[in-house]
Order: sequence, then C-alpha cells, then structure tokens
Amino acid sequence: MNQTTSNDRDSKKFRSGFVAIIGRPNVGKSTLMNHLIGQKIAIMSDKPQTTRNKIHGVYTTNDSQIVFLDTPGIHKPQSKLGNYMMQTAESALREVEAALFLIDASEGLGGGDRFIIEQLKKVKTPVFLVMNKIDKVEPEQLLPMITQYNDLHEFAEIIPISALKGNNVDTLLEQLSRYLPEGPQYYPADQITDHPEQFVCSELIREKILHMTREEIPHSIAVTIEDMRVKENGVVYIGAVIFVERDSQKGIIIGKKGDLLKEVGKQARKDIEALLGSRIYLELWVKVKKDWRNQERVLKDLGYRHD
Repeated sequence: MNQTTSNDRDSKKFRSGFVAIIGRPNVGKSTLMNHLIGQKIAIMSDKPQTTRNKIHGVYTTNDSQIVFLDTPGIHKPQSKLGNYMMQTAESALREVEAALFLIDASEGLGGGDRFIIEQLKKVKTPVFLVMNKIDKVEPEQLLPMITQYNDLHEFAEIIPISALKGNNVDTLLEQLSRYLPEGPQYYPADQITDHPEQFVCSELIREKILHMTREEIPHSIAVTIEDMRVKENGVVYIGAVIFVERDSQKGIIIGKKGDLLKEVGKQARKDIEALLGSRIYLELWVKVKKDWRNQERVLKDLGYRHD
C-alpha cells in the first residue's frame, strides 16, 4: 500500500505539533478527541476521572498533522493513582505546542476552572479557551462568561463548540493549525493513535463497566489484556483481566449468574470489532488486587507509570 511519509512533503510548508486537551473531569475531553479523530479511541462516561492516561489521537491533513493528548481531568488526588493522573495532566502542558482548555459552558466558571487557570499561568504555551456544550446554553449567556474567563487569563483564542454535535469544531481546527510550527509528519496519514491495540481494547472494556456500575466500583477497576492473538480461522482471541480492590466488588462485576460480566463482554465486543475490523472472541476474568490504587508496584504493573 502506498503511504505518504514526511519525505514526500515540503517540510517548509507542512505544519505539525502536539496539543493537550485539559480541563476539569467530565467536561467532554474524550468526546472532543473522538470527534476530532473520527473514531473512538478514548472512552466516554458521565463519571468523573474516566481517562487515566494520556491518550494520543492523530489528526492528519494534506498540510498538517496534530497529535492530540487527551489528559485526565485535573482534580484534587485522593490516592496514588490520583497523583499519577494529576502528574500526567500537568506534564502534558510541558510537551505541547498549544493547549485546549475545555470548559463546560452549561456550568460556567467554578473553583475547578480557577485552579486550572492558576496552573496555566505557569506555562508559556498558547492556550485556547474552548467552551464546550454550547448546545445546552442560550447564545446571550456566552459573552458574560467569556468576560469572566478573560479577566482571569489571557487566552490565545476563545472558541465555543459542541464536541458532541460537532458545532464549530472545524473552526477550532483551522485556528489551531495557525499556531503549529513547520515540522515533520510524525505518523503515517492513516494512523489515528500511537497506543497499541491492546491498550485501546482494555479501555473499551473498562468503559462498559463504567456504564453499568456505580458508587465506588468505577474507580476501583483496572483492565489488562493478557492474551491477544489471531487464531487459524481469522478470529482475534482476546483474554482480558478485570482487577478490583475487594471481594465484594468482584461479585458485583460478575453479577447474578454472571449476567453483568456477560453484558460487559457483549458490548465491548462490538466496539472492539469496529476498532479492529475483524471478528473477535473475548474472554473475561475478574481478579482481586487489594487496594491496588495505592500500591506503586501494582500501578506500574498495570501501566500507570511516568517514564
């Protein structure tokens, strides 16, 4: 297959760079990432702190390539996992050419936003104020809100959007490309993420559990892919382990007669087949790792580490 590389480009005209998507938990960062990339690579949930790692999404056109970093929501950490998530979000600001500060326009300015703005004052990175969920507010509400945020920080651009419906996202991309330096094409034109397939598959499984559970369960689970291979009949076999912190949580994840675990597998299988473009056989196990969110060794084994 013929593939465009950076050698085929005029490097003097081609622009590229890394852009962080930051904001409070549950403001729509993963929704925006998936819309920008055109495919689901970041999981979505109405529960805060869904994203735990930096998810890289690659957006490529004929004259530019933007590598988006969907970061964990900035919040006050309450565990070692929480500390990891905060460090991940903050480190992203030191690695990028620009940052998108995503806010929920339907909620307005809050303490969480003020905290993030204080962090933004420490970096020289151009920051866009991206006002998400404008489909939920009246247009006349936006101007006073813009004034509020402008009084707290000097933003490079202010762009209202709806990540869910795609309103004004093209304008966001156009404005963003103006801030990118001339540079190489880092990834092939048809590549949408730099994460291995195993990672994305484990995240899709975790997303289904987030949708089907509540209270402490969503924050107490981690998913790892222990086996992934193509069988002779062309079906992709995936063996995944769902880790919880307590025996009682294991029972909840499995459900009565295994019903909840079966439904998790059924729904995850659909998304993974769409991602891989092939039939899969998904096998799930549930294991207990007591208090794993506060154990450094376990966190590293599960992939939560800073290189």
